[in-house]
Order: sequence, then structure tokens, then C-alpha cells
Amino acid sequence: MRGPVQREDWDRRYAEPNLLWSATPNRFLVREAIGLAPARALDLACGEGRNALWLADLGWHVTAVDYSSVAIEKARKRAAAEAAAIAFVCADLLEYEPERGAYELVLVLYLQLPAAERRLVLSRAAGALAPGGTFFLVGHDLTNLRDGVGGPSDPEVLYTPDDIVAEVPGLVVVKAERVLRDVADADRPAIDALVRARRPER
Repeated sequence: MRGPVQREDWDRRYAEPNLLWSATPNRFLVREAIGLAPARALDLACGEGRNALWLADLGWHVTAVDYSSVAIEKARKRAAAEAAAIAFVCADLLEYEPERGAYELVLVLYLQLPAAERRLVLSRAAGALAPGGTFFLVGHDLTNLRDGVGGPSDPEVLYTPDDIVAEVPGLVVVKAERVLRDVADADRPAIDALVRARRPER
């Protein structure tokens, strides 16, 4: 998210001694990625590194990027404690340009940006895929605002699976769906958008 106010806000949230998010990897990532052959992965908006650490443990060579320097520092410490070799990068995703065609897996999990900014990031994410590579996105669905729980309250940063499919036109869509995610102490599940796609082979 852009601007010094947002960066400071995220840094302040991540400065809490405990993890802001779960230590375990995203459940949908585990379901979708467990059968992929480890190679090179790019984790955009990596936060405290939970998904990057899980992938590294499976043998992936991971580059993990986040806007918050505090989150990156926490992720680096976790990786060091687990002897995980992960390349961490602190960068604004609106300015970060990953190497084109370099990754067999690109993750974009819970990156909530306005549509124009999201399209820019997703275009670069798709461009970073090697032939045959997998693009995987999960985020707060627009319907979560009315029918789910938690997540952003600003509809401008929410989206649907169809929105994401339209924003990665060069990829072959494998799966585009809404998924339910149980939330502790909530009387209903959260609703996420999930898209899995791949870059065609040459």
C-alpha cells in the first residue's frame, strides 16, 4: 500500500512482539501447491514470511517481497531461526519490478489495492512467470463485505475471481472461485477470492 502513512501504519502493526498473522501457511496455498515440483518462487506481499518459509522448507528457492521493513525484519529472523535460505526484499510493489520469466510460482496473497494499482502489480506478477509457471492469488472477496467477516471495509480494494481473471489475460485459468475460510470466534466464515492460473509453455 502506498504512501508514508500507510507504510508507518503497517510498520506499527508489525512491531507488536507477537506475529500479526498465523505462523502456519495459508491453507489454500497448501492445498494448491503441495504437488508442484520445487523450483523458484516469488511471494509478493509476504508479510512475516509464513508462506515463504513453508515453501523454502519444501525445497523452493524463494524471493519474498513486502512493503513493511518491520515485517521483512521479522521474516528474516524467522528464516534465520529455521535455517531457511530466502531472499527478502523490502519494496513498494507499485515500484518493484521482478525479473521477467524467472519464477515457476508467483504468489499474491491478501494484497488489497485499488483496481488500477492492483492491475499494475498483477501484470508484473504474471510477467515474472516462467513458461508453465503457476500464478496463485487469494484475497478478500467483494461479497465478504456483506456476507462474510473481517477484512477491509473499503469496497475499492476488494475484488471477485472474475476481476482477477480479467487482469491476467495472458494466463490460462485453472481455477477461479470463491472459497470460505473459518474465522475464530465468528458466527460465519470469511469469503475469499481464489485464482490459480499458469503461463502457457513456449
